Amino acid sequence: MLIFELPKPIEFEWDMGNQIKSYLKHNIATTEAEQAFFSRHLMKKDEIHSITEECYHLLGSTDEGRTLLISFTIRGRKIRVISARPADKQERKIYAEEIKKNP
Repeated sequence: MLIFELPKPIEFEWDMGNQIKSYLKHNIATTEAEQAFFSRHLMKKDEIHSITEECYHLLGSTDEGRTLLISFTIRGRKIRVISARPADKQERKIYAEEIKKNP
């Protein structure tokens, strides 16, 4: 996993289409997705999609206890969320193991 500092203070930027898609397809509101950035989280660079700008994946938990996978990029001082979805079984396992190893 990648370790780097997110911009402070954290500000978010959402494309309206991505915001609607995350809610309709995955029942994830922007406020819930943003919670994952403030939890203990894991990040890695998305090598496949980092062509014109660097993209990242974040695994983090929400106040409701859901583990989410958030794809995002950083533009200036803002985090631009590309997509948000529930983590799959393998991603939840990775997240739980990493958090347990590094309390």
